Amino acid sequence: MAPVPASKHFDYLVLGGGSGGIASARRAAEFGIKVGLIEPARLGGTCVNVGCVPKKVMYYAANLREEMMHDATDYGMELQEEVGMDWGRLVEKRDAYVTRLNGIYQRNLDMSGVEVIKGWGKFVGQKKVVVDGTIYSADHILVAVGGQPTLPTIPGAELGITSDGFFQLKERPQRVVVVGAGYIAVEMAQIFAGLGSSTTLAIRGHTVLRYFDSLISEAVTEEVEHSGVNIKRGVEVASVKKTSEGVVVTLNTGEVLPPADVLLWAVGRSPSTEGLGCDEINMSLDKQGHVVVDDFQNTNIEGVYALGDVAGKALLTPVAIAAGRRLAHRLFDNQPSLKLDYTNIPSVVFSHPPIGSIGLTEKEATQQFGEENITVYETKFSPMYHAMTTRKQNTVMKLICKGKEETVVGLHMMGRGCDEMLQGFSVAIKMGATKSDFDSCVAIHPTSSEEFVTMRNPRK
Repeated sequence: MAPVPASKHFDYLVLGGGSGGIASARRAAEFGIKVGLIEPARLGGTCVNVGCVPKKVMYYAANLREEMMHDATDYGMELQEEVGMDWGRLVEKRDAYVTRLNGIYQRNLDMSGVEVIKGWGKFVGQKKVVVDGTIYSADHILVAVGGQPTLPTIPGAELGITSDGFFQLKERPQRVVVVGAGYIAVEMAQIFAGLGSSTTLAIRGHTVLRYFDSLISEAVTEEVEHSGVNIKRGVEVASVKKTSEGVVVTLNTGEVLPPADVLLWAVGRSPSTEGLGCDEINMSLDKQGHVVVDDFQNTNIEGVYALGDVAGKALLTPVAIAAGRRLAHRLFDNQPSLKLDYTNIPSVVFSHPPIGSIGLTEKEATQQFGEENITVYETKFSPMYHAMTTRKQNTVMKLICKGKEETVVGLHMMGRGCDEMLQGFSVAIKMGATKSDFDSCVAIHPTSSEEFVTMRNPRK
């Protein structure tokens, strides 16, 4: 059978209108090429629509409510009545903000000259993609279709929602069970609790965020409990059923949790490669379904690339944006050696209080360089804000240094304002800063961040 001709040809065709795909498409268009972008849903992807952006709005709301309820009187402010919570009004304003962002993305793509094609793209041949019966071809194709939250394979799992479903809730649930120990589970559980829901968090281990440095994992677990979340440790969900009183979760220990209005699964994400037609072009996928790429985002198919969540490496929005822009420069701006450096990527968790982390954990540094070549500095204190409050939250900080020169290979912190502190320290670490560089910087007082430039004695 003769090959089906394409209806339209592009220099660069991007599958996925999330942060990474849009960033790459717009940057490529700057170089005067013909660019198309295929997206079946709202522009902006997970981050803008059901991720970072609306989550941060809810984080702000929960944080504000906590401060009003627990700290305001300690600062001499008298509340005339109990702090109410109009979930519906908050959601309405949040969703309006997201809709504005969707429009901004569309206008930016229009101004960049990127043609947006609505629908799901599927490979139907070498460098050919079909969308609703129309075939498009391109010299270069980028796969940036992202991923979606997964459900466990247990009886009744479908009775729960995922982080996507969280953003569809129109009313505040009174009783919530969150399952998972990663950053999404921690953030969602503390948002629910901060906004007044009775919240239980079920985790398999004894601490949350187990892949973070142990100091952070232990400290944030303590703060999650202090924020009002009831943690069930060392458990898994065996089954879920619906009763007249709510959703009932049975644990593998035999314990039956009280009925809940909402069960939220935060047990992982999977790449959106199903239905993409990867088998049509023999594109290599790993066991989890991620597109396999090299350091330059190349797949095993010439002229086809992948990045972001679908490629399974450093699943963070800014990573996808950075990788997408570098790819555009490499392909269309005569920078053939340009690629993203995936080491020392800073990340933040919007827990209460927030976490900032970059580089190696102490365990990783010890494994990589040997315990005898590692020096650790750490501190724990209550920040000045809480000098006035009955409610207390700790701040913990750790510097991990290697060799006699004490190059900083890891920086980890949890505490009030740590999310905003991290970016500047990340620049220093990317530049190869040493402990003496930190020491030579004059402290800003009174701040929590000054602790990083005033640590004198290594941990024994």
